[in-house]
Amino acid sequence: MDGLKGFPEAINAIYPNTEVQLCIVHQIRNSLKYVASKNQKEFMKDLKLVYQAVSKESAELELDRLEEKWGGKYPIVIQSWRNKWENLSHYFKYPEDIRRIIYTTNIIESVHRQFRKLTKTKGAFPNENSLLKLLYVGIQNAQKKWTMPMQNWSLTVSQLAIFFEGRLDEALEL
Repeated sequence: MDGLKGFPEAINAIYPNTEVQLCIVHQIRNSLKYVASKNQKEFMKDLKLVYQAVSKESAELELDRLEEKWGGKYPIVIQSWRNKWENLSHYFKYPEDIRRIIYTTNIIESVHRQFRKLTKTKGAFPNENSLLKLLYVGIQNAQKKWTMPMQNWSLTVSQLAIFFEGRLDEALEL
């Protein structure tokens, strides 16, 4: 999910076994707001070493290096990564195929954008089913535009089924 305050806590209150992975792309964008444009290229080169690390441990070492180099100049950025690290770093325990899917919320936001296009001009819906039907048709139409398949999707699904045993059984039967 993106970095909405209180959202991870709300999710964990209802679903206590949930791992909340914050969107790395959102975190990067928010970080760059506070970095001077003349330093952004070099800062991003150093930051990539953090979020593209092979393991959580090596990412933490790179975060320490990032702080050593940039912490004096941009303490608010480093503090943000440190404060959110627990929810930014869950994806390191998964294989690369799964990481590629869960490190960003862009796919979900694309679906939400389609939903907003459909619902923003409607004043109200007579009942819940009418909204669900509209969203279903919207997904069917949006699918026609989704021409880029996920690379290695079958491998990714099988890895997800292993990590989340029993939780994907119904989805896999479809």
